[in-house]
Amino acid sequence: MSDSVVSISGLSKTFAKADITALDDISLEIGQREFVSLIGPSGCGKSTLLRAVGDIVEPTAGSVEVNGKPARRARLDGDYGIVFQAPVLYDWRTVAKNIALPLEMLGWDRARRVARVKEMVELVDLAGFEDHHPWQLSGGMQQRVSIARAFSFSPALLLMDEPFGALDEMTRERLNLELLRLWLETESTVIFVTHSISEAVFLSTRVVVMSARPGRVSAIVPIDLPQPRMAATREEARFFELVTEVREALHAGGADLA
Repeated sequence: MSDSVVSISGLSKTFAKADITALDDISLEIGQREFVSLIGPSGCGKSTLLRAVGDIVEPTAGSVEVNGKPARRARLDGDYGIVFQAPVLYDWRTVAKNIALPLEMLGWDRARRVARVKEMVELVDLAGFEDHHPWQLSGGMQQRVSIARAFSFSPALLLMDEPFGALDEMTRERLNLELLRLWLETESTVIFVTHSISEAVFLSTRVVVMSARPGRVSAIVPIDLPQPRMAATREEARFFELVTEVREALHAGGADLA
């Protein structure tokens, strides 16, 4: 793709001390404004692949480029945001100050920070909670703060490692809708790790199915559900067809789905 945001070529990762090959010869192109989910059995290297893109894990072989730059340069340039399963908020900072943290690091002046924080608080429906601390919020609200912080500086790429995995199903589905709305409004590219087939299908433009370890790309399933997606999308026949297609691709790749 000439407009690739992420270009992965021949990527492998071996953890020498544990003698584990987590990833083997992965090549993948992800274009602008795509929402790509990574799904596969536990231990297949989904999170390792995401962290290699984010320059948290160094590949054993192959390369990763973000916006045409090596992953490390992209990290130093602030080209992406990261959201983990745990919100990773600072308890001594308020909601507003947690969201503002990357803007402070980027040197935004106070007036610009305040305006952007106000915008992000409204986008994630946390108006009125700006002065609360993380320990005063529910788990779902904390994760919304984390997502707002990641989107605050309009990164070209957002990396999300099972951000809703610890939440109850109703909160998870509500945040799925909120995430899609933010993605459409901000025009970022998203790479999203999940264990949930239905979540991957609901959110994505493509689902990348990974094999059992060592992780390889065993299938790529384009998701042709129209946007914007709504709660009713989960009841459509095409949604169930795509869920079945991804499930069958997982079985073919060696996933043990009981």
